[in-house]
Amino acid sequence: MTSTPVQALHGIYLGLLAGVIPALVSFGFGFLFRYVTGLSVPAFGVVVLGVALAGVNGGFLAFADPTITQAANSTTLVVALLVVAMLTFYTHSVGDKMGASLPRRLSLKSLRERTLHTDAIEFVGGRNEVTVSVVGGVRDLEGYPPLPESLRTSIHDAEWRFPADLPLSELETRFVDRLRSDFDVEEATVTVDEHGRATVAAAPPAAGVSKRTPVGKRAVSVPALVPTGIARGDDVSVLAGEERVDGTVVSAKSGTKPATEPTAPAAEEAEEAEPAATPAPTTTGGEGRVTVAVQRPEAESLLAADRTRIVVRARGTRREYELLGLLRRGGQRVRRLTLRADAPVVGTTLGEANVRETYGITVLAVRHDGSWTVAPNGDVALSAGDELFVAGPRRELDAFEEVAK
Repeated sequence: MTSTPVQALHGIYLGLLAGVIPALVSFGFGFLFRYVTGLSVPAFGVVVLGVALAGVNGGFLAFADPTITQAANSTTLVVALLVVAMLTFYTHSVGDKMGASLPRRLSLKSLRERTLHTDAIEFVGGRNEVTVSVVGGVRDLEGYPPLPESLRTSIHDAEWRFPADLPLSELETRFVDRLRSDFDVEEATVTVDEHGRATVAAAPPAAGVSKRTPVGKRAVSVPALVPTGIARGDDVSVLAGEERVDGTVVSAKSGTKPATEPTAPAAEEAEEAEPAATPAPTTTGGEGRVTVAVQRPEAESLLAADRTRIVVRARGTRREYELLGLLRRGGQRVRRLTLRADAPVVGTTLGEANVRETYGITVLAVRHDGSWTVAPNGDVALSAGDELFVAGPRRELDAFEEVAK
């Protein structure tokens, strides 16, 4: 009869030989599941599967199987079973760690975020754009009154242009926002397919000026010499005699036509020319009326005035927007994200993480315990829950966000 040490060595050899395929399968399960979903598959289940793949019926139940425990070479079989189990456990752990640390280009989230087909994308003015066309007519939204035919036709015939690098979900959201801002619809739903074809359902405006007037303010319409180019949302000052009242424009009209309606010659030219994006309604200048949202006490003084003057207040230049514009023209983007607990950079410093070389991005600021550190150096520690402002190309930012957020 073969001695126990020899049987143990034979079992190790047999376990290594039989455990190759189960180890590869365990590594693949651990890596792919963590890489795609961000979650860890239970190690015990993978080990049982690996033992079963080695040809041992019942997996761990083989330790109680009389055909193994009472066999003449039981020591060899039990040792081989243990070796296979340890191999699968180890390779699953390695695969899980690799799936967590490797920058991800694929996730269930990205699979859900469909993008446009290349045939629908146009290169216009140095960037990729898509013209979304409304197909099948504009439908009524269930539970709301029907759309007026004129509004239905205007929505259908308008040109809808958007950046082509957006996922379809974001494209649909922006389409709905444009419907609300350009046509003042009460509610809308939009579905866009990969070829840039949109199915639209909308509800007519439930109210006009009252809906656009902020809570706690009053809308007052005053006659005035209206400056050219006033649009809804502009900040203006209304001069009534010696009194000055600041407010926000909710509607404006100058000349003989409202700002929202083009004159007849302009409409004829629009039919002959190529379609253009629907602009925000603005005044053409001249005698007219402006409706402004003001505080309640100031509304009374404006109502008592016979004649007013309108002064448009400048909102100033936002330098941060200029910086963002320069970054975008250079192919860079800025993104804000929060580190999750199991992010590979958590528990290290910026110098140790070496995010610039590893991920191709730059950390502009770090928020830890409620305080921001701008232009942090390599000694700044990163912890779970820290907020980061990072800059870099879109692809690298997406990869870092999949790993860290």
